[in-house]
Amino acid sequence: MFADARFGYLERIRFGLGYVTSPVYWVADIPTRVSFWIDDVFVSRTDLLEENDGLRANLLIAQRELQLLESLVSENNRLLALNQATRGINGDVLAAEIINISPDPYSKRVLLNKGAREGVFIGQALLDANGLMGQVDEVLPYTSWVLLITDSHHVTPVEVNRNGERALARGSRTTATELELVFVTQTQDMKAGDRLVSSGMGQVYPKNYPVAEIISVFADPGQDFATIKARPFAQLDSTRHVMLVFNNEEAQTSVRGAADILEPELPAVETGEAAIIESTEASTTADQLPQAAVDAAVQ
Repeated sequence: MFADARFGYLERIRFGLGYVTSPVYWVADIPTRVSFWIDDVFVSRTDLLEENDGLRANLLIAQRELQLLESLVSENNRLLALNQATRGINGDVLAAEIINISPDPYSKRVLLNKGAREGVFIGQALLDANGLMGQVDEVLPYTSWVLLITDSHHVTPVEVNRNGERALARGSRTTATELELVFVTQTQDMKAGDRLVSSGMGQVYPKNYPVAEIISVFADPGQDFATIKARPFAQLDSTRHVMLVFNNEEAQTSVRGAADILEPELPAVETGEAAIIESTEASTTADQLPQAAVDAAVQ
């Protein structure tokens, strides 16, 4: 042993004995290796199932965040377009948001989140980033209803951008998303593709704001007037962010003054029948004061 430790005389013998005894070690280790293999199979399957569930949950979360991001990008683009559109308008504008639509199938109206407190008045023009949308026809303390230009009871003074031909655009009685030009003689120069802009007649809508594009012109020799249809530029069915236009400073000042007068009269939040009656009276007053202010400003 001393000689082997010092000079390694038995190294070759140990190597041979190790070679001979290797099968014995391998056979003795079979139960352990089989046990480890079985454990690895079942543990690996369980881990894979858990990992798969975790990855599926992460994928759902990532998809939701992606949808939110796409929605935010789209909304940001709409707001940028709306901001750029306001630069071409003479006068102040008030940003608003469409929060509801009228349930009446025969009335095309939308509800805004702005009302008498923000100076909204009856007859005020509503625009989006692409074109004219309509005008306010009912004002409440915190909200207001807008009649869209595609309503059959709404008439918009327009003119052809190409040659200045004037006409009246009314909501189509047959198609919910189109306009009809009424009382257009067959001698007037209008054709498909012409761009219609607001003429400013009536001093309700800002002049030269895009309204619609003529899509068809039909002239019947047996009729006094031509049948002309147009498609609005405004995204009436999809847009949410809009703007209200104040044409002149006097109307805006008068209306906001009326809103200030109205403010102390608005009831606090109460419960019971008395609160409902007071809220109804306040809403009636809110509907009347802005219109009176506008009439006074115009006179």
